[in-house]
Amino acid sequence: MRRDELADFLRRRREAIRPAEVGLAEGPRRRTAGLRREEVAMLAGMSVDYVVRLEQGRSSQPSTQLLGALARALRLSDDERAHLFHLAGHRPPPADGAARLARAGLVRMLDLLGGTPAMVVSDLGEVLAQNRASVLLSGDHTGFSGDRRYVVYRWFTEPAARAAHPPEEQEHQARQLVADLRATAGRRTGDPVVAGLVERLRAASADFRRLWAEHEVAVRRADRKTVLHSRVGRLTMDCETLVTPDQGQQLVVLTPADDEARERLELLRVLGIEEFSTGATGTPAR
Repeated sequence: MRRDELADFLRRRREAIRPAEVGLAEGPRRRTAGLRREEVAMLAGMSVDYVVRLEQGRSSQPSTQLLGALARALRLSDDERAHLFHLAGHRPPPADGAARLARAGLVRMLDLLGGTPAMVVSDLGEVLAQNRASVLLSGDHTGFSGDRRYVVYRWFTEPAARAAHPPEEQEHQARQLVADLRATAGRRTGDPVVAGLVERLRAASADFRRLWAEHEVAVRRADRKTVLHSRVGRLTMDCETLVTPDQGQQLVVLTPADDEARERLELLRVLGIEEFSTGATGTPAR
């Protein structure tokens, strides 16, 4: 482990990021170049003290899980992530073959959308970034690891992932997820990441095997879905999906489909503001 080089690299990457790139407001009193240490700690899900010790070269060797969290928080490229792992004395994990960091422009759009739930999703269905309204609506989906980071994997292997949608819509949602994955598999033929995910899903779920065998192909563009929220009830939402030119990432925007959904979404925003002001924590169950 090369502590001094690791410390210098982390400090310089932190100072190079504008807060808006990670969905944070810059504010009028900001004097620190880039992100503050406490902001990196919050984004990475670790203590501020540990971030300080890393930047001062006084830490123990960080685990691969902590390094992955830091790489996501600091928006590192694949090359930068590999360098981070080498400095920490670990072998870098293989890249996914597609960018796993939300594009800075898409992250800025999340901030501009404000109270409209929106998220950036990879072509394999990994949620790369969410705005606060999206977290309030469906929970934080950016902290999963392994195959669980893919929405399609959780849908077919974890009953709780389907519980946020009414039973009558679940077959439609399942077909959409499988058809979208089939389209990605076609574009990324020969990619071991995609092939491995498909094989593990085939082994884990008979329902997935049934739908995969039907060979439906469709990139999701627009849809209507119902969200069953534990606090405000049923919300019917229109889902618009904007795809980047390379089809590697998607901006998914959810807007209320009727007045009732609009009122319940507004109530959810108010409840979220009240929780934030009182210091309460937690996200809605998915």
